Amino acid sequence: MPSYRLILEYDGSRYRGWQRLPGTDMTIQGKVEAVLTRAFGEPIEVQGSGRTDAGVHALGQTASFRAERDLEPAAVLEALRRYLPEDIGAVSADYAPPRFHARLSAVEKTYRYRVWTTEAPCVFLRRFVYVLPGRYDLSVMERAARLLEGTRDFRAFSAVKTDKSTVRTLSRIDVTQTGDELDFTYTADGFLHRMVRILTGTLLEIGRGDRPLESVTELLAGEARSAAGFTVPAKGLCLMEVRYE
Repeated sequence: MPSYRLILEYDGSRYRGWQRLPGTDMTIQGKVEAVLTRAFGEPIEVQGSGRTDAGVHALGQTASFRAERDLEPAAVLEALRRYLPEDIGAVSADYAPPRFHARLSAVEKTYRYRVWTTEAPCVFLRRFVYVLPGRYDLSVMERAARLLEGTRDFRAFSAVKTDKSTVRTLSRIDVTQTGDELDFTYTADGFLHRMVRILTGTLLEIGRGDRPLESVTELLAGEARSAAGFTVPAKGLCLMEVRYE
C-alpha cells in the first residue's frame, strides 16, 4: 500500500476551511479527496498537517494519504493540477515513508499574518490582508514578541476550552513592516485553535498603545481568554511552511 505526500497552496477565501464537513463540498480536504478518488478509482482519505479555518490561506500545506493502487507521483500531480479548482494548487506530489503522517510527523509550522495599516487602497491584496489603519510602535511589539517566545502555556490565546495541554513552544516571532504592510510571522511546534489570530490581535493592541506591554506576562501566567486581545479576521492568515525530521 503506497503512501504519498502532497504540498498544496490555496486561497481560502471561499472555503469553509480545510476539514471535510457534512452537507457541503466547499472544503479544501473535500476538493482534494474528490480528485484523488477519481484518479485512483478508490476512496481516498487525506490527512492535512493542520485544519486551517474558514478563510485562511496556505502556501505550504502538507497532506498525506495511502492508496491500494500504486499511481506514479507524476500522474497524481497531473490529476490534481488538471481537476482542482483554480484557487487550490498542487505544488508537489511524492512517495512518502510508510509511517509518514502529515500532522503527527510534523515538528514545526510557520504562519504569517498580514495587516494593511493605512487608508491607501489595497485592491489586489484585499483577500489576503486585514485592513486596520493606525500607527503602530514596532519596537514595543518586538519586545512583546520576545516575551511570548519559548515554551509557554498559551491557554489565554486559545479559542477552545480544553483539559488537554495548552503548552506550546513558540520558537520565533518576527514583526516586520514594509511600506503600508505590517507582517507577523510565527514558528512553533504546534498551534492552538485561533492562537495566531489572538496573538496578533494582542500584539496590535500593544503596538497602538491600547494595552500595556506588561500584560503579556500576566496572560502567560494563567489569565483567561477574555483578558487577551481581540481575534483578528481569518483572511490575513496564511500557513507558510510545515517542517519534518
